[in-house]
Amino acid sequence: MSAVVVISITGEEGLWVADLSAGTVTPLDPPAGSKLKEVADLRKSGTSITKDVNFAVVVKSAKEAASGHYEG
Repeated sequence: MSAVVVISITGEEGLWVADLSAGTVTPLDPPAGSKLKEVADLRKSGTSITKDVNFAVVVKSAKEAASGHYEG
């Protein structure tokens, strides 16, 4: 099972790569002409895309998440 996730958040620019094994998050600029770039561009029109993600939620801070807050 892969431990890398490509993410973006509504209202934020760009994509991010979260490497769960390494504990890192870095910006990602998908290559022009790639399928990832095509899919990433869809989000600009408000489209949400998920694949093999079974839980995701945006909270205001890591402290809120650690406290068990579901909604920020």
